[in-house]
Amino acid sequence: MNVNVSLNPNNRQTTDSILSFENVGIQFSIKTGMFGKTRSLHAVQDVSFTLKPGEILGIVGESGSGKSTLGKLGMRLLKPTTGAIRYRGKLLQDYRGAELKQLCGDVQMVFQDPNASLNSRLTIEQSLREPFVLHKRGSKQEQGQEILRLLDIVGLPASVLHRYPHELSGGQKQRVVIARALALKPKVIIADEAVAALDASVKAQIINLLLDLQKEFNLAIIFISHDLPMVQAVCNRVLVLYLGRLMEYAPREVIVQGGKHPYTQALWKSSPIADPDLVFSDDEPLQGEIPSPLNPPSGCVFHTRCPQAFQKCCEKIPDLYQLAPQHNVACLLYEKLPAVEALSTS
Repeated sequence: MNVNVSLNPNNRQTTDSILSFENVGIQFSIKTGMFGKTRSLHAVQDVSFTLKPGEILGIVGESGSGKSTLGKLGMRLLKPTTGAIRYRGKLLQDYRGAELKQLCGDVQMVFQDPNASLNSRLTIEQSLREPFVLHKRGSKQEQGQEILRLLDIVGLPASVLHRYPHELSGGQKQRVVIARALALKPKVIIADEAVAALDASVKAQIINLLLDLQKEFNLAIIFISHDLPMVQAVCNRVLVLYLGRLMEYAPREVIVQGGKHPYTQALWKSSPIADPDLVFSDDEPLQGEIPSPLNPPSGCVFHTRCPQAFQKCCEKIPDLYQLAPQHNVACLLYEKLPAVEALSTS
């Protein structure tokens, strides 16, 4: 897969965050067993990060780590149980009326399955017109002109307008979904496994399209994936999640070298595209399955699978320890380093 990483610019970022998560957690009440006993499922716990204009932030982890939940929280599709989420400094739940409508246009999401995102009964033109109609943007003629512009941006011919989703390829449908996400000129796009269902050649095309758009429109992108090599290839910073908790938060350059958390290193060693230049310990690659969030391990949630775990890991939840500016790791191997109350964003 040929991803043009040169399209990932740093020069247009600013130091001000556009979206921030502050010690965010969310739990769900789940009924289990024959008698429907209610138990708490902590999908995300105490996660903090910031997203800057023009930045691509990667969120990586196995299935069940809480990645998609973070994306839905950022979209205001879910409400956090604890902590705060801010867009341009204002709490998401404080947006009302016209401001809320603007927020919905400013933050858009691209999901993994375009078939679930597109109404099979609507033509591509009708699907692309929906955002303009719902937000009352422009006349019908102006909407038509904007739709043609969107198709041109994502590299689709006007001939697709009168087709239905089932008449397009997977890559074409995902381009339509991206075009619709761009309709209201968003500032943030949350791409949740947006290329996972595509074959390698189409995947590279869609990734390069997103990078082109990020460069042209100074978009901030949250790129959610289980594919660590893909994330490190396109992102400025990377956040590693495991069982709803933040394991490591670092610049791309650090993650490219394998990171410092045992979980980050295990993900690299388990990657289908291993880098022969990376040097790890002799520990085995990641083994076993991620534990149930209904019954998470005590202490560090990764200790049951960690090749470097010791007794204290079973007893204490690690703080975030600062290894370097912008590089934080939640691992007791680094307990002697200073703990950080808030993530470094400078």
